[in-house]
Amino acid sequence: MQVVRSSASVVEEPVERAEGAFIQWLVDRRDGAPNFELRKFRMKPGGKIPPHMHPEIEHVQYVLKGRYRVRLGEKEVVVKAGDALLIPPRTAHAYYNDGEEDAEFLCIIPLRSEYKTVWLDEQPPRSC
Repeated sequence: MQVVRSSASVVEEPVERAEGAFIQWLVDRRDGAPNFELRKFRMKPGGKIPPHMHPEIEHVQYVLKGRYRVRLGEKEVVVKAGDALLIPPRTAHAYYNDGEEDAEFLCIIPLRSEYKTVWLDEQPPRSC
């Protein structure tokens, strides 16, 4: 089954445990995608997604708009539009938009293993 849709037609939902962060499931298993899911995230200025990890899956992200900080394991990086990230399984990661505009990124996750999020009791990055 082919799927073509505008992101404007997909409901934006708050990200669990986050502040000022939203997710849209653009293509997922409900569409019959057998191998991956595509999500779009938006973080308002000051928005944050707390530290978490996914035990069984890697994921790939592509920054569409803005700039923000990402903690990947023990490392913090600043990413901006045009940057791509690979986050391996079991890698703690967190996001913080300290910019003055909304930040947006695409996230692709594989469906070969169970998608599980483990939330960690640490704070997101505050400075780079």
